[in-house]
Amino acid sequence: MAEKATEETGLWKEASPQDASQGLQDSLFSSESDNGLYFTYSGQSNTLEVRDLTYQVDMASQVPWFKQLAQFKIPWLSHGSQDSRELGIQNLSFKVRSGQMLAIIGSSGCGRVSLLDVITGRHHGGKMKSGSIWINRQPSTPQVVRKCVAHVRQHDQLLPNLTVRETLAFVAQMRLPRSFSQAQRDKRVEDVIAELRLRQCANTRVGNAYVRGVSGGERRRVSIGVQLLWNPGILILDEPTSGLDSFTAHNLVKTLSRLAKGNRLVLISLHQPRSDIFKLFDLVLLMTSGTTIYLGAAQHMVQYFTAIGYPCPRYSNPADFYVDLTSINRCSREQEMATRETAQSLAALFLEKVRGFDDFLWKAETKELDVGTCAARYSGPASWSGHSERAMLYHELDDGLYTSGPYFFAKVLGELPEHCAYVIIYGMPIYWLANLRPGLERFLLYFLLVWLVVFCCRAMALAAAAMLPTFHMSSFFCNALYNSFYLTGGFMINLDNLWIAPSWIAKVSFLRWCFAGLMQVQFNGFPYTTHIGNVTFSVPGETIVSAMDLNSHPLYTIYLILVGISGGFLFLYYLSLRFIKQKSSQDW
Repeated sequence: MAEKATEETGLWKEASPQDASQGLQDSLFSSESDNGLYFTYSGQSNTLEVRDLTYQVDMASQVPWFKQLAQFKIPWLSHGSQDSRELGIQNLSFKVRSGQMLAIIGSSGCGRVSLLDVITGRHHGGKMKSGSIWINRQPSTPQVVRKCVAHVRQHDQLLPNLTVRETLAFVAQMRLPRSFSQAQRDKRVEDVIAELRLRQCANTRVGNAYVRGVSGGERRRVSIGVQLLWNPGILILDEPTSGLDSFTAHNLVKTLSRLAKGNRLVLISLHQPRSDIFKLFDLVLLMTSGTTIYLGAAQHMVQYFTAIGYPCPRYSNPADFYVDLTSINRCSREQEMATRETAQSLAALFLEKVRGFDDFLWKAETKELDVGTCAARYSGPASWSGHSERAMLYHELDDGLYTSGPYFFAKVLGELPEHCAYVIIYGMPIYWLANLRPGLERFLLYFLLVWLVVFCCRAMALAAAAMLPTFHMSSFFCNALYNSFYLTGGFMINLDNLWIAPSWIAKVSFLRWCFAGLMQVQFNGFPYTTHIGNVTFSVPGETIVSAMDLNSHPLYTIYLILVGISGGFLFLYYLSLRFIKQKSSQDW
């Protein structure tokens, strides 16, 4: 350790002031400035190969069905129209291996998202017209992807009230094989914490926009750790630096570069990385309009474009300059045609230069490397997406952490204590405040009815939230349904006076059956006494209940009906979870 410290001190003395400043920043960032690998991939080397991929995007499928109806379009007819389809990727080929970090860069609409969707098997609404994806020398299938590929999405979806260690421990229990002992799970969690430099915040809550917790960069590292726990050989990240400041983004990409050195294949998509981030990439894929403009080593990118007549200006960031060069300018039709023609010519030129190469990577010749060393080195400035449970469910179901069945039972059973506490706090005092019939039996019958009707409300809300795509639609649907149940419950309008349609609604109104049960519990078997002047009348309770048409079913039948209604809502909730795709961008 003393020798290592002496060596590091010597390097510090020999470093330039800029390097010293960078080293100080790194130490401040994580308090663990070592570059050692704590958690490497121990399996065989992984390869990812894309062969002649042409992918077509159906733009109409990206628009939710309710928005299409608002535009007076029929959803199932608009999907088939040729006008709604456009090529997201055209004739793309590349091959990358473990130990490499490939960065996909380009302007908006260049095809980055489509490429990640195809590789991860999540290309909903799109179609592969030609080509194939190969993972570890076998055709890509959902089973192969789930076994080898981890996908870290752009937006973090983590439980805000758990600490970093608790979050990783929870996922370890869910994701790691059953053959793992508890000691092995705990060690895996600690290895991931060490690898991602999360020791200083391991016992801090993750947090979110409403709950104070770790920083944005640390939260992004936790999202990476969630996927890293099961030790995947291929790690794919969608806009990992989105929403982070430049310093935090740089340190995050340094972490990804270190993970790639641990015998992993890392593929990330970025918009326009800053220059010091660009230096960390092994390979760069520059795309525009779904075509490849450059694919090769990051350090050779300037040399390639210089050779074809597009040198990078001094003091410019190559990533910024060449992304701008290949972007489609849609300010006017003339500019769009001109920039598109330039991009097409650059794509055709690159395809010609890599023709015959096995991995489709552009490689600089030895002489060119010697001549262009100064241009290819980048040393400082001299050369240059709820907060929500629904989104979390979408990602975790997609990642295969569990199926809809376990989530359904966990959701229903896990909220029972809260449900019981709610009924006790709000339901019990009302019994005495309203001066209802004394006696333990009457109270228990009352409490069970209130418990069941509140449970019906919760089950209805769960079913509506899972069936409908947005919070506003499900809230509107629940309010409309509840109001219809309320109006036909028997305490606003006598059930005998209802029209035909409302009378049918009353048959499935859990408020009607709860009201009928409460009336029977409080009135049946007891006389009702009222005073009019000096005259006292005593009316049997059954007469009052029957006059309101609430005595047509015995009490035990009412309980069974309420159980059946709640069971029907729960069954509808399960079917919605099982067969309706829960979209991550639509919050509950």
